[in-house]
Amino acid sequence: MSTLRKLLFIFLVLVIFGVGGYAQTEFEEQRRLARQGNAQAQAYIGYSYSKGRGVPRDYKEAFKWYRKAANQGHAFAQFMVGEAYRDGEGVRKDFQETVKWYRKAAEQSFAKAQFNLGYMYAKGQGVPKDDKESFKWYRKAAEQGYASAQNNLGLHYYNGQGVLRDYVLAHMWINLAHSNSTYENDRKQSTNLLNDLERKMTPKQLFEAQKLSREWKPTVRF
Repeated sequence: MSTLRKLLFIFLVLVIFGVGGYAQTEFEEQRRLARQGNAQAQAYIGYSYSKGRGVPRDYKEAFKWYRKAANQGHAFAQFMVGEAYRDGEGVRKDFQETVKWYRKAAEQSFAKAQFNLGYMYAKGQGVPKDDKESFKWYRKAAEQGYASAQNNLGLHYYNGQGVLRDYVLAHMWINLAHSNSTYENDRKQSTNLLNDLERKMTPKQLFEAQKLSREWKPTVRF
């Protein structure tokens, strides 16, 4: 398990099980560490303020602590700084800054940041619209098993956006998204896409796509 994944695991455990008096004690301990410059603790304090855990919700304080951790290279914090700029929470909305911070996290293989960066390129938000760049970042997230990215990557292959149209690979990725998604609406959408694709594919193409789906293995997950 990578150092980043260990840090995220510890962070999530503290968030999930930090309730009641323990949560307040833990918050104070993490704030002490954060003031000493510990990036993981700074990210924890940022999350606490953004969710109102142990303290009143305060987006400006959340942004302040996320930014401190992000400046030290903490990928989750970098992603959350990007989210803050996207949503205008604790800071003025700025899509160019959003892209900047998503990219920093994405370059550390943070899958959700890779997906969101792909989306920004797909929509032309904060950057010129670029289907090839969108495809590139969706693929990086998809290869880690991120279902939404797998679905969007499949759509790129289906529509020939940023890549040559390929129904086999479109089916493979949308099928994987269908298997990995936990949202019923997403699964319904992917079912409709698969049905549409299968009407356009030969039996040989369908066999190959299904084989690729069965044999696919994710890279390291974050």
